[in-house]
Amino acid sequence: MANYQKMTKAELIKAILALQAPSPWVRPAKDEGVLQDLRFRQRELVRAKREVQEAQQRLNSIKMETVRRLTSGVAHVFNNLLTPIKGYSELLLRWASPADPLRRYAEQISKAADCAASIICQLQAFAGCQKRVPKLLDLNAVLADMTPRLRQLIGEQVELVTLRGLGLRPVKADPAQIEQVLITLVLNARDAMPHSGQLTTETANIELHDTDIDPRVRARPGAYVMLAVADTGYGMDRETQSHVFEPFFTTKDQSKGMGLGLSTRYGIGRQNEGYVVVTSRPGQGARFKIYLPAVQENIGELNPVKVCAGPYPGAEVILLVEDQELVRHFVGELLRSWGYTVLEASNGNEALSTSKRQKGPIGLMMTDVEMPEMSGRELARHLSPLRPEMKVLFMSGYTMETFGQDGMSQAGTEFLEKPFTAAALRSKLKDLLGAGPPNG
Repeated sequence: MANYQKMTKAELIKAILALQAPSPWVRPAKDEGVLQDLRFRQRELVRAKREVQEAQQRLNSIKMETVRRLTSGVAHVFNNLLTPIKGYSELLLRWASPADPLRRYAEQISKAADCAASIICQLQAFAGCQKRVPKLLDLNAVLADMTPRLRQLIGEQVELVTLRGLGLRPVKADPAQIEQVLITLVLNARDAMPHSGQLTTETANIELHDTDIDPRVRARPGAYVMLAVADTGYGMDRETQSHVFEPFFTTKDQSKGMGLGLSTRYGIGRQNEGYVVVTSRPGQGARFKIYLPAVQENIGELNPVKVCAGPYPGAEVILLVEDQELVRHFVGELLRSWGYTVLEASNGNEALSTSKRQKGPIGLMMTDVEMPEMSGRELARHLSPLRPEMKVLFMSGYTMETFGQDGMSQAGTEFLEKPFTAAALRSKLKDLLGAGPPNG
């Protein structure tokens, strides 16, 4: 009799099939116990495989939650730092004349702050807590703006070819997310061509019919705009392609990545009502195609962003509560330049004391959400009954989605995400206080 204890899974299955088939050499009564043992072992193998898969899913969930918390905290810290950097550069641009040689330095500081804010957005998308802001986009324009940066990323050993479709239709998507997708795909392509190769970015109008769409992809037929990234690198076999969009799957050494890039970008594609497909063969490179629904709206000429002078000077008193000194000083200075009376406090308890000393009305409390000892929401719950006329503007380096709606969706409250511009703050003040500049 065979030693079933030492059989592999495949050998056990083969033995089961052989025992189930009628044969003159098999005596059912004598071998019934062996057959039952084989069936039991088969069930155990299936159960063990299922338990391993469930354990891996739980581990991936724990990893994702850990990454989300860490990334969200890092983004919060950097958004606090970027608020005064971006804000003071705006103030310099407001006061510097076009002929002032120092204006160019302020513009470069502002651009650097914008780049840093874009990286923070990428971190938040990586953690799954990014606020999506869709806009009408011309993907040819996006690609043209990013081409110099992409050339820097791939290095001199890789040739960059750009093919732009004619008469490209507009799409509605988050520009920061589209940039993230491009950067991730280009970095992966670069890693697949360590010595030399060609990287091609391409756009085109595409009409997809039912027969063109993979039944496994939840997509509808219609007009799409394709954004593709192709390389001449190592390529992938079918097994690798079947896992390429899974979280934590990577073909690289663990020290070079966690395998979150493509899964996050696949999610971004779905968020923007599109989808991503990949075609590849070993030794023949890979081609990733992103399909985004085309829209009928026209993209108008983009007007330059103007930093407004701010609301009318008025009698409003604003209680500013912020534990980060740099942020508090910048916002206070900006509000005073607009003519407001500003009462500053570095924490909740100090704000309560300041409010108690203030005999007149306080039109608005502008408070950070997360602070030591007392949060902004707790502070609002303490002060709102004492000052029912007071509006509340919450601000934070975290996204609104991080906090939910608890205490921040009531009438007379607004939320402002850091880093914010002077124009964004002015808009919130106008919504809450009803004051605005002469031109509306």
